[in-house]
Amino acid sequence: MKLLGTDTSPYVRKVRLVLLEKNIAHTYLVDPPREPGSMVARVNPLGRIPALILDDETCVFDSPVIAEYLDTLNDTPVLIPRNDALARMRVRRWEALADGIMDSAVAVRNECVRSEEKQEPTNISLHNNAVTRALAHAAELLGEREWCEGSALSLADLALASALVYLNLRQPERDWRGAHPNLAAWFERMAARPSVRATLSAQP
Repeated sequence: MKLLGTDTSPYVRKVRLVLLEKNIAHTYLVDPPREPGSMVARVNPLGRIPALILDDETCVFDSPVIAEYLDTLNDTPVLIPRNDALARMRVRRWEALADGIMDSAVAVRNECVRSEEKQEPTNISLHNNAVTRALAHAAELLGEREWCEGSALSLADLALASALVYLNLRQPERDWRGAHPNLAAWFERMAARPSVRATLSAQP
């Protein structure tokens, strides 16, 4: 299978972490959708990344669907609980929270790369405030636990780590570590994992 994406996309990073943690053979192709000659729009009608192309040329999108599909391919580890509906909901809720942080951070990024006279400060504030609330909620939910949900690594951890990496990249001025020391300590443990280090190695 092939994964199309970019090194800076938090949604691509989440999928890459799933692939790496589950040791699923794949080829990762850097393919920015807006670049001339990109194949993304040819395989994904939405023209978005990540796009996972299976061996039979089926294209799987978007990141929550890809992550769930990949988790069914083997049990080492199981990243989304399969037999406990409430535990499954909690992991997917963590993913939704992390994806929401990514969504708002990307929205802020898109505003900030526009010329100043075209930026919408209200939109920037709206999304920055959403990130602030979501981080506070994540820190409260996490407490002093080692993992976001349960007693082992799950998709919740991979999604949240991806969101925090993106904040570090695009909002370095945001002192989320100072505001939430427990989240910072958790992230340092996650950042030491080989999978996370691998996705950071190509990041500018």
